[in-house]
Amino acid sequence: MLLLKLVGSAFIPYRVQLDRAITKPIKDGSIEASTAKYIVQQYLAATGGLSALNSINSMYAVGQVKMEVASDGVQQQNNEPAKRSCEAGGFVLWQKNPDLWYLELVVSRHKISAGSDGKIAWSQSSSNSNATRGPPRPLRRFFQGLDPRSTANLFLNTVCIGEKTIQNEDCFILKLDTCSEILKAQSTPNTEVVHHTIWGYFSQRTGLLIQFEDTKLIRMKTPVGDESVFYETSMESVLEDYRIVDGINIAHGGKTSASLYRYGKTLKRKWKLEETWKIEEVDFNICGLSFDYFLPPAEAVKKGNEPYENGI
Repeated sequence: MLLLKLVGSAFIPYRVQLDRAITKPIKDGSIEASTAKYIVQQYLAATGGLSALNSINSMYAVGQVKMEVASDGVQQQNNEPAKRSCEAGGFVLWQKNPDLWYLELVVSRHKISAGSDGKIAWSQSSSNSNATRGPPRPLRRFFQGLDPRSTANLFLNTVCIGEKTIQNEDCFILKLDTCSEILKAQSTPNTEVVHHTIWGYFSQRTGLLIQFEDTKLIRMKTPVGDESVFYETSMESVLEDYRIVDGINIAHGGKTSASLYRYGKTLKRKWKLEETWKIEEVDFNICGLSFDYFLPPAEAVKKGNEPYENGI
């Protein structure tokens, strides 16, 4: 279930500020920052243009997923092959610009729901009725080719660090390091978000986002003593099958490879999961999509002023 939550309902630390201009003067800042702004402008044009993107106030998406899990670490120490399992499922996703969103993901017999009402972000699983809560953040799945405007906004203040070939496409690499203030805000008395770094790989030929990648390190205090347990997560999503829907270029398929590495003084283990997804339906500007669709579960509301829990 932890791996399913890791891939299915992962968060990105930055809130999307749609009230600020997506386009900025290219010449402002360093060469690396100016290059990144130019790449973002090319991406905006490739995904439909600023006018078309600004006309969207809500969206709805339905998709299929297939997840394959490989658990290693303990097994490898005994020279045994990693255990693998494959499950299929689907998801439905609603969004109203930009902090209101809701996800339902069902794989095999497991269900995960997650969302944001603009004040808190939360997640809940069928195996645990208690809802975890945190500061409002966007869902990572939006940046897998579903929300070009939020993607452009995210990478607006990045730097270009080089080039790389992805899926036979020559790409520019944009990098974003989460600032210390955001990391501190998302930490708790018992957990510390040490770093969270994001990369975007944009095609030099088409201007589209080809790969989205992020890595995150969390330090958790143990109940006894001064020892800590570290959780390092890495996710790499390759985006494919771009198709135009109502003037917006949306990725309709792709694959995410994720790993979770847990280590400490006496405890080491690593898990891997691969998700293949396919978008079946996308629609924009949904009539009647009210705030009620994005209300958090009662458990998250009852916690009121309690400290945020940190989700891996």
